[in-house]
Amino acid sequence: MLRYIVRRLLLLIPILIGVSLLIFFWIRALPGSPAEALLGERATPALVQAYRQKYGLNKPIVQQYFTYLKTTAVDRDLGVSVASHRQVWSEIRLKFPATIELAVAAMIFAVVLGIPLGFFAAKHHGRLFDQLTLVGSLLGISIPIFFLAIILKYLFAVRWHLLPSVGRIDVTANVKHPTNFYVLDAIITGDWSTLWDVLKHLVLPAIALGSIPLAVITRITRAAVLDVQNEDYVRTARAKGLPPLTVDRRHILRNALLPVSTIIGLQTGLLLSGAVLTETVFAFPGMGSWLRDAIFNRDYPVLQGGILFLALVFVFVNLIVDISYAIINPRIRYS
Repeated sequence: MLRYIVRRLLLLIPILIGVSLLIFFWIRALPGSPAEALLGERATPALVQAYRQKYGLNKPIVQQYFTYLKTTAVDRDLGVSVASHRQVWSEIRLKFPATIELAVAAMIFAVVLGIPLGFFAAKHHGRLFDQLTLVGSLLGISIPIFFLAIILKYLFAVRWHLLPSVGRIDVTANVKHPTNFYVLDAIITGDWSTLWDVLKHLVLPAIALGSIPLAVITRITRAAVLDVQNEDYVRTARAKGLPPLTVDRRHILRNALLPVSTIIGLQTGLLLSGAVLTETVFAFPGMGSWLRDAIFNRDYPVLQGGILFLALVFVFVNLIVDISYAIINPRIRYS
């Protein structure tokens, strides 16, 4: 197991170099430049040249890449934002907790509903509940995140006034957030009114962001359970007279969770990209809205540092999923 983990960590090096190459040359292929995006109508040739010289954008592109690679890998410095003039790493520490809270809430929503729905749909294969589950999962995959987010926002916030529509917390709240994880900070300080307010702000974005993972997890769970419950060892367990609940929990669901855990890991990484649309609709101040603004501002350091950081998180999530295989099914061993 340890050898496998070390090997996967070493594979991070070529993966991150490849990601850095793609990011670096992709964002420089975008039309415009940081100076033109920020200066707008005031972008005179002299000011544009001053910006390019200040941020090293007048150097050959290959030299720019190796400078970026050195500052990132050796100096562990992601640079300074062209728009805000703040360290990119400082902004990541400020924005990433919001996206993590949103992604975790969305995944909890998807897993808590998706696995039971998929399991019971498989146990009632061909019946009305199974058909309704298939139709619902198809709708969940088909509806765009931003469209569902707008509908939820209109119904629950604008029309019925049940939940807040924007932000992470009430704008009038005056509380400290030492870790920037608002839920964790409220629990640590025992501020239950703030905790309730933060959770209310999370509900609509989490449902919108978790709709696609919910549909995918439901369908994969259903297919996995249908496949596992016809295996010989399941029929043997039933023939031995084991209680149906024991057979379902120990032999069917546990083995069906292997492909489901893979999907959960992949969907968790994809939530980070889906958060761009969700955070935009709900004005949620996380990584998604931060990167969106960076695209409009052609903020090269933010795009390079932010996307590289998200790629690193995605790879680590998948490593955790691979390791979880051995926990879910001890028969799996890594050589």
